[in-house]
Amino acid sequence: MHNFKKLKIWNDNITLVSETYSLTKTFPDFEKFGLASQMNRCAVSIPSNIAEGSSKSSGKHFNKYLEDSLGSAFEWETQLIIAFNAGYLSENTFNQLEQNIKQLQKMISSFQSGLDK
Repeated sequence: MHNFKKLKIWNDNITLVSETYSLTKTFPDFEKFGLASQMNRCAVSIPSNIAEGSSKSSGKHFNKYLEDSLGSAFEWETQLIIAFNAGYLSENTFNQLEQNIKQLQKMISSFQSGLDK
């Protein structure tokens, strides 16, 4: 078992949640129950799965939750691209967030590799 609050992958993903909520507040009102809601749910899902998986007694079980977290990270990245293509964020913001999510995806994958050993 791991203390999820001490995991860098959890802390960095908590930051992504805050960034996502700040971003989606700027989306058009008609996206409140659409893309904004979906992005927020994905962002929350990433660290939530890490936290839940950290309670498991084996690396094999934790890995399943990390896979779910990674899936949500790729889903969030897709939604970021959709938001950018819809004109909801600047190219600079898009590039920064895309770089952040790719780094988080790598971190989750690397953590998974460490569990497999």
